[in-house]
Amino acid sequence: MAAKEELGRALDRLWKVIQSRRGADPQSSYTARLFSRGRAKIAQKLGEEAVETVIEGIGNDPRALVGESADLLYHLLVLWASAGISPADVATELTRREGTSGLAEKRTRTNL
Repeated sequence: MAAKEELGRALDRLWKVIQSRRGADPQSSYTARLFSRGRAKIAQKLGEEAVETVIEGIGNDPRALVGESADLLYHLLVLWASAGISPADVATELTRREGTSGLAEKRTRTNL
């Protein structure tokens, strides 16, 4: 199986698990506990994971970077779920941006 397909399938399975944990007992599920703490705490945890990923990105341990990247993606998906955003929403935006220079795309944003 191609790596791209494998990543897509893994993220799809993870998304389904995250969705299944909404409303679950926070004592029995880390994901349910994150949901129970609210979006601000989820975003804070995502920020912590992002910093850890950056630190490992500077280092020389590819396995540590892989682990932190997985944590980062997991927490990003939880944040999306909490905000009512789906991976399909993000995919649509990425598709919209295809073929556009990153610099040109940034100039079209009104909040910069």
